Amino acid sequence: MDTEDGTVYGFSAPLLDGRPAGLEEFRGKVLLIVNTASKCGFTPQYAGLEALYRTYRNRGFEVLGFPCNQFGRQEPGSAEEIGAFCEKNYGVSFPIFGKIDVNGADAHPLYRFLKQSKPGTLGFLIGGSIRWNFTKFLIDRQGRVAERFGPSKAPKAMAAKIEELLGAGAQSNR
Repeated sequence: MDTEDGTVYGFSAPLLDGRPAGLEEFRGKVLLIVNTASKCGFTPQYAGLEALYRTYRNRGFEVLGFPCNQFGRQEPGSAEEIGAFCEKNYGVSFPIFGKIDVNGADAHPLYRFLKQSKPGTLGFLIGGSIRWNFTKFLIDRQGRVAERFGPSKAPKAMAAKIEELLGAGAQSNR
């Protein structure tokens, strides 16, 4: 894992099916990285995340879901159960990774980096901790953390910022 360049590209994690995936695969794209859960009040945001993905994927946008069971045990399922739930209930077609921790000693290195890059509103008081499921990090085309959004921020409310980042440094298709 290389974070010296200040980008997400040195990180990797297994997908739900166990295949390893490096964030290097997404170089040059705008990314929305989200810690998810299947049994949370914010779980319906999967539909909004999928809508963003379908709207912008052809312009170089990816949503990357990272299931996490650290908040109220709201992601208790196995990888197979998580995948089936996301597909059946929300038609999720964006990449979902294996379950990870986002806080604490076992926090995935990607999330340590994200929290350090954008600690959040009270980050200096809480050490940048993720407060709940569906915290979102928007990554620009250069692999740098551009914005952090709390769980209550609806996916569609991020569209203008996504459009802005997609336009930055991209070749116009029009």
